Amino acid sequence: MGTRKKVHAFVRVKPTDDFAHEMIRYGDDNKTIDIHLKKDIRRGVVNNQQTDWSFKLDGVLHNASQDLVYETVAKDVVSQALDGYNGTIMCYGQTGAGKTYTMTGATENYKHRGILPRALQQVFRMIEERPTHAITVRVSYLEIYNENLFDLLSTLPYVGPSVTPMTIVENPQGVFIKGLSVHHTSQEEDAFSLLFEGETNRIIASHTMNKNSSRSHCIFTIYLEAHSRTLSEEKYITSKINLVDLAGSERLGKSGSEGRVLKEATYINKSLSFLEQAIIALGDQKRDHIPFRQCKLTHSLKDSLGGNCNMVLVTNIYGEAAQLEETLSSLRFASRMRLVTTEPAINEKYDAERMVKNLEKELALLKQELAIHDSLTSRTFVTYDPMDEIQIAEINSQVRRYLEGTLDEIDIINLRQIKEVFNQFRVVLSQQEQEVESTLRRKYTLIDKNDFAAISAVQKAGLVDVDGHLVGEPEGQSFGLGVAPFSTKPGKKAKSKKTSKEPLSSSAKKEGASSPVSAKDLDMVSTSKTQLVPSSKDGDVKDMLLRDRETSSIEPPLSDSPKEEVRPIRPDTPPSKPVAFEEFKNERGSEINRIFKENKSILNERRKRASETTQRINAIKREIDVTKEALNFQKSLREKQGEYENKGLMIIDEEEFLLILKLKDLKKQYRSEYQDLRDLRAEIQYCQHLVDQCRHRLLMEFDIWYNESFVIPEDIQVALKPGSSIRPGMVPMNRIVSLGEDDQDKFSQLQQRVLPEGPDSISFYNAKVKTEQKHNYLKTMMGLQQAHRK
Repeated sequence: MGTRKKVHAFVRVKPTDDFAHEMIRYGDDNKTIDIHLKKDIRRGVVNNQQTDWSFKLDGVLHNASQDLVYETVAKDVVSQALDGYNGTIMCYGQTGAGKTYTMTGATENYKHRGILPRALQQVFRMIEERPTHAITVRVSYLEIYNENLFDLLSTLPYVGPSVTPMTIVENPQGVFIKGLSVHHTSQEEDAFSLLFEGETNRIIASHTMNKNSSRSHCIFTIYLEAHSRTLSEEKYITSKINLVDLAGSERLGKSGSEGRVLKEATYINKSLSFLEQAIIALGDQKRDHIPFRQCKLTHSLKDSLGGNCNMVLVTNIYGEAAQLEETLSSLRFASRMRLVTTEPAINEKYDAERMVKNLEKELALLKQELAIHDSLTSRTFVTYDPMDEIQIAEINSQVRRYLEGTLDEIDIINLRQIKEVFNQFRVVLSQQEQEVESTLRRKYTLIDKNDFAAISAVQKAGLVDVDGHLVGEPEGQSFGLGVAPFSTKPGKKAKSKKTSKEPLSSSAKKEGASSPVSAKDLDMVSTSKTQLVPSSKDGDVKDMLLRDRETSSIEPPLSDSPKEEVRPIRPDTPPSKPVAFEEFKNERGSEINRIFKENKSILNERRKRASETTQRINAIKREIDVTKEALNFQKSLREKQGEYENKGLMIIDEEEFLLILKLKDLKKQYRSEYQDLRDLRAEIQYCQHLVDQCRHRLLMEFDIWYNESFVIPEDIQVALKPGSSIRPGMVPMNRIVSLGEDDQDKFSQLQQRVLPEGPDSISFYNAKVKTEQKHNYLKTMMGLQQAHRK
C-alpha cells in the first residue's frame, strides 16, 4: 500500500463587484483566508460572539482563470492517474457559487471550459506521449437526483433506458454502480460528445440565487487501463478519475424555492449533511465506523473519501457580505476535509492471456533444461513433448503385436508413454468389441429375451421352439431362417435342446438357402445383443452389401473449410430490366416472389370458388323462379276449381304443399350460398390487397437491387457489403455519388483554417456541433409527431 496523505483543499472565490474587502482577507502566502465580522451592538455590552476566523488551506484562487484553476487543482491528479493512481476532484459550495462553472465550464466558449474537458484533453495528450503503452479510455456519467441513481448517457441509441433500477454494489475490488453504462472512447472528440450528451440530460431549475441551478449531484468517471507494448509481463495498471459536481446547498429563505424545487432542495441539503457527517467521522482517528451508507452520494464515493485515491476538494464561495454565513459553512467543510487522509496506491492487475504466454515460455525453458540433464545421463531418447499422431500409431501397433503374441515386451521411456499405452489398450479393446458385434449383426438377427412380442413372432416363423431354442437342421448342419423342415417333428423337445447345445460347425458359418420370412413377421423382430437367430441372406444380398460398402469407402471426404463466396463479375453495360427482373426473382427476391405467387394462387382459388358459388346462386334463383311459377299455377287452378276450408283453414292439395316446401328449401339454400359469396368477396378483397403489397414490395426491392448492382460505382460497393454501416437501400441514389464530398468534411477543413490560434479546440467544437445537431433533429421530429397526432 502507498503512504498516507491528506486531502488537498482549495478555495475559489466567485468574482463580484460587491466584494467585502473589510470582512474577507487573504494571507500573504495565498493559502489562508481570514473572515472578520463586526459585533452586533443589539446584543448589549456583554457580547461573546465570535467575530474572527482564520482558515488554513492548500490554496486560495481569487480572480483566477480557468487555466490557472486547472493547473493548480487537477493537473497532477490526472497525470498520476496514468501511472495507476485513482483520483477524485470534487466541487463543493453554496448554490450559485460557481461549482458547475469550475467543473464543466462554459461549453459555448473553448477558453472558458472547465476541469472536466481539460482533464479529457490531458488524458489523450499523455496517451500520445506514451507510445510504449496501449491505454484504453472509458467513461461513464452518473446523476444522483432525489436519492435516485440515473445514467445520463442512457439516451444514446445503443444504450437505452435500463429496465431494472441501478444499485450500488461493493466487492473486494471496490464500489461500482450496477446498471451504469460505460463507454469506450478512442478519440478526444468522442469523449467530448459523451460529455455534452450527459450535460444536456442534467436536471436544472431556476430560483432567486441561480438561474441555472443544478438540482442533482453528478459524477463523471474516466476509467484508464494501460498495458505495456514493450514488456511481456502480465501485470498492467488500472485507475479511475472521479470528477464530482455537487449540487449547491441553499437556504430556503434566500432561494425562495417552492413545489418541486423545494423538494429537490430538501434532498440536496440532506445528502450534503450526510456527506459532512462522513467527513467528520473520517477526520476523527478514534472513530471505527464511518456512515457511508446513509445516502447514495457517500456510498458511491466510498472509495474516494479516505480510500485508495488522490483527492482534491475545490470549495466555491461568494465574496459578498450578504452570503457570509454560507461562506463560513463552506470554509468549515474545507477545513474538515483537510483532516481526512487517504492512502493512494498503484492499482496493478494481471492479464490472464499474457500470464499464459509467459508460463508457456517458462515451460519451454524447463524442457530445455530437462533435455540437457537427460543428455548428461545418457537418456537421449526421452522426450517431454505431447505425442504426435505418428508416435501414437506406433504405440498402437506395439500394443496389437503384444496382444497377438508377436512382441514380448513394450519398452517404457517416460510417464507420458505409459499413459498412452494404457489408453491404446482401451482403444484396441473397444475396436475388437465393435468388430465382434458387427460380425454377429451380419450373420444373425439379435432379439431381446424380454421382448415377448418378438419371440412370439420368431416362434410363429418356426425359428425357435417354445423353450426359446433354435430350430433348424440337426447334426451340425447349417441353421437357416424360415419354416422348420419336415424332418423336424413337433414334440421332440429333447432333440431340439441337444441340437441347440452342440457347437456350430464350420459349415454353420456359411450362408444357406432357406425360405424367406414374411415382411409382417420381420417387422416385429427387434435387434438386441441377448439372443441370436441365424439370418437368411443369400449370396446376392451379400454381394450387394459388399458393393455398397466399397462404394461408400471410396467416396471423397467432405471438406470442412467453408467455400468462399465468389462474387459475380459485373457487366460493363447493365442488362435490360426485364432480364434483370427474372434474375432478381430467382436470387435475391426469391422469397418475396414465392410469397407473391402463394398469395396470387390463393387469390385465384378464392376467385374460382366465388365464380362457382355465383353459378350455384344463379341456378338456385332460376329454380326458385320455376317453382314460383308452378306454385302460382296451382294456386290459380285451385281458385278456379273452388277453395275448401276446414275450421277456417285453407285446404290445399299435396302437389301445392310439396311446391311450398321446395320453395322454402330453395330460399334457405339461396341465403346460405349468398352469405358464402359475401365472405368470399371479403377474402378476395383482402387477398388482392396482399398481392398488391407484395407486387409493390417486389418492384421496390428490384429497383434497389438493380441500382446497387449495376448503377452504383465499384468503389462504393465496399461500403455496401454486409456488416458495414451502410446497408442496402439505406442511401438514396442521389447521395451515393457525392459521398466523397461530405459537408461535414468541408466544415472540418474550414475549422482548421479559421482556428489557427487554437487547433486543440477542433475536437471540442466538433463534438459540440454534433450534439446540438442531434438534439435539434430530435426536437424537430418530436414536434412533427405531435403535429401529426393533432
